[in-house]
Amino acid sequence: MTDIADANAVFLSTLATVAKQVDAEWQILKIGGSPETLLFVAHRLTGAAPSIGYTRIGNAARRLEEYLKQPEYSVDGHLEKLVGVLLAEIQACVRDDVIERHEISSIKNVPSLHETRSSSLIFLVEDDPIQAGLLTAQISHFGYIVKTFTQIQDLYAAIQTETPAAILMDIIFPEGKSAGLETIHALQEKHRNNLPVFFISVREDMPSRLQAIRAGGKAYFPKPVDVSALVDALDTLIVSPDTQQYRVLIVDDSDAQAKLNALQLQKANILSRIVTQPLKVFRILEEFSPDLLLLDLYMPDCTGLELAQVIRQMKTFVSLPIVYLSSETDREKQLAAVELGGDDFLTKPIKPGHLVSAVTSRIARYRQLRALMLRDSLTGLFNHTTIRERLGQEIARVARQNQPLALVMIDIDHFKSVNDTYGHATGDRVIKSLTHMLSHRLRQSDIVGRYGGDEFVAILPNSNGQVAWQIMDELRKSFSQVRHIFEGHEFAVTLSCGIATFPERQTPASLSEAADQAMYVAKKMGRNRVTLADSSV
Repeated sequence: MTDIADANAVFLSTLATVAKQVDAEWQILKIGGSPETLLFVAHRLTGAAPSIGYTRIGNAARRLEEYLKQPEYSVDGHLEKLVGVLLAEIQACVRDDVIERHEISSIKNVPSLHETRSSSLIFLVEDDPIQAGLLTAQISHFGYIVKTFTQIQDLYAAIQTETPAAILMDIIFPEGKSAGLETIHALQEKHRNNLPVFFISVREDMPSRLQAIRAGGKAYFPKPVDVSALVDALDTLIVSPDTQQYRVLIVDDSDAQAKLNALQLQKANILSRIVTQPLKVFRILEEFSPDLLLLDLYMPDCTGLELAQVIRQMKTFVSLPIVYLSSETDREKQLAAVELGGDDFLTKPIKPGHLVSAVTSRIARYRQLRALMLRDSLTGLFNHTTIRERLGQEIARVARQNQPLALVMIDIDHFKSVNDTYGHATGDRVIKSLTHMLSHRLRQSDIVGRYGGDEFVAILPNSNGQVAWQIMDELRKSFSQVRHIFEGHEFAVTLSCGIATFPERQTPASLSEAADQAMYVAKKMGRNRVTLADSSV
């Protein structure tokens, strides 16, 4: 569904059937039957109808629901009148297609909390062509696209046609010892100080650094530039720490209500999936991996309370935020629902802005907490425990889809020697430089983790052994060409990889063991190479 009219059409198409159901349940109630089904239909209309624009149906349904909820209601003339009003409102809409537009009809696009990731384009302004070429080559290894300008006027011309993700600006030019600073100061005034600028210079004195800040510089790097530190700063500035779309799974037996909520979330750039049959939710949970579950409270076959309790018994989803969305107004019942596995309770009908705000705030906190639990503190990659769990999940997924998968074990060669020679702080920068390269050069669908120390793991879905070997060998070559800096001294580091594949090996344990053995073979053969298990590659 892409607009409100579609949601209205879905709802309208069900009203004739709903009217027959209300009338049939009323006839049953008059001869002593249970009010349970009629109460359920009224409750669902109370939540769904006003959200889509059928306010009179919603009001009539709410009055009927409230009356039937009374401990000692009577099957009398008042109840008959309430049922009659509800039927009349439904039939009027079916007959005349009369839709009272609620404020929902004026939904405006909500600014997304997740803007598209900034371009990888970098402008490098350096009048020394040799220095410019060396720095361009180094930065390019990490997946950035670098355009080099040796003259200041060329920067002015280029920035008129495209805005880079960042500008790397030298300070000293033939035009003057502070020409770079003056140029950026002028550009920042013109662009309202919105240009991300990093200064590079042979000057390391405090006045130069202070002038760089005053000109609008975000960072300052003395020459020779420590590329690892530079890329770290670029990633921090350019790449959002959380670039993936928010994902919400909506479980609601009302198809129209669910689609309307999905539309509201879509306008805020939140990806959503709908499940109208609660017993089918578990397969979707595993495949979709949502950040939040938006759950209706009253559904046939399985209530929201029951579903939440079952989900909380599953280790994978024990911390998944569950937000109830229901027309239930009894505060005691709302609190009871939260106590039984829920995190929040929203009452239908809910304004679009309120829904988006409640969802996004919950997801933001959820992702922050999960990052602390699942990610390595130095690199931000998945930690040892998490990457092992993800491997099991990915094997199960590709097995269902009949796809291949490659597991890569990566180890930095002679890393102990790096720590012993240059210190642990420099060793950490080497680890982070490999982290940046893995994050930039691998696909978004690939999963990367730090296994421990200087050892990394990459899971490459839908990749056979040869494809994985080519990807990792190109990355190996690039990493070997990165120049690390320690007290003005440059040095290079290499890595070794071992690869094993599914379906050749069917379990996480066998895959891990085979990849680890292949990496050991690469080390034994002289390091700085990629080895495929059971292959002469």
